[in-house]
Amino acid sequence: MGWKSKGLESNTKSFVTKKWTLLLCIGCFCAGMLFSDRMWTVPEAEDKVVSLETGIKDERLKLVTEGCDPIQKDVKRGSKNIVGEVSKTPNAIQTLDKTISNLEMELATARAMQESIINGSPISDDLKIPESSGKRKYLMVVGINTAFSSRKRRDSVRATWMPQGEERKKLEEEKGVVMRFVIGHSATSGGILDRAIEAEDRKHGDILRLEHVEGYLELSAKTKTYFATAAALWDADFYVKVDDDVHVNIATLGATLARHRSKPRVYIGCMKSGPVLAQKGVRYHEPEYWKFGEEGNKYFRHATGQLYAISKDLASYISINQHVLHKYANEDVSLGSWFIGLDVDHIDDRRLCCGTTGNVIYSLFFFLFSYYHI
Repeated sequence: MGWKSKGLESNTKSFVTKKWTLLLCIGCFCAGMLFSDRMWTVPEAEDKVVSLETGIKDERLKLVTEGCDPIQKDVKRGSKNIVGEVSKTPNAIQTLDKTISNLEMELATARAMQESIINGSPISDDLKIPESSGKRKYLMVVGINTAFSSRKRRDSVRATWMPQGEERKKLEEEKGVVMRFVIGHSATSGGILDRAIEAEDRKHGDILRLEHVEGYLELSAKTKTYFATAAALWDADFYVKVDDDVHVNIATLGATLARHRSKPRVYIGCMKSGPVLAQKGVRYHEPEYWKFGEEGNKYFRHATGQLYAISKDLASYISINQHVLHKYANEDVSLGSWFIGLDVDHIDDRRLCCGTTGNVIYSLFFFLFSYYHI
């Protein structure tokens, strides 16, 4: 009994000891795993902190080398870029304006050719060669408004201030000044009046024929057609309309217009604002007088009809919109009305008035008298 009980007791102790030993080993293993994980994560976090601190130091060094105030430097860079872009803006606008003007001129030329084809009229020689004329830049195109009955006036102009032959061609090539008499067709197409003008043109080569039926009451329509045709034929800075009974100092006129070449929309002439004549039967009667308010009112400011000039942009505007521009009885009033509402620089140059000191034009009566009574 004694030995059996002793042996059972010793077995029980060894079993308990093995059991607790196994549990102790497992517990130590788990504790070791937990401890090793904590030991590995701490250095990793420390590395991150160290790298972060190093990055901050590097950034500080970078800021010091670039300047004490990085925001101010960015602002300076941005302001320089903005100033540079702003300085380029005028050139970009001028280039865009020229591109638009060239496209408008091409469109006007195409429309003029299309109308000639539709109407069955012969195409002008100038319209047949738009490429060569488009390459040449002119200062001004001077259109001298004339009529079938004004042969003596045309001959007087040729004998006084309008060069002929090679001199006129030289003026175009060297000075960029184009000069033409402007006239349309008679009511009877191909009649004796038209044949006489054609013969005169073959002799002098200084007449621009318009797709227009001549008539005193049709001067507004003729003015529209002239500017549209001239803009399609010649690429000029200015387009001038002058009557055939005035004398023009071409050199002074050219110098006057050259001072305004940098302006995009110029309307220059001897500006006036005459009364609106409602009474029938008087000269310059205005049938649409009621549009200008009460009786006795005056017209808006516009250039007198003897001579005026408009810049290329305005000539292109007339060419493109000629079918919707309203025509008043007086052509100078009509021209002024077409520019109302537009951003146009109205220039009142008193040298373009007849009878003023140092003027550009004056009455041709003296030349007519001397030409036919010497």
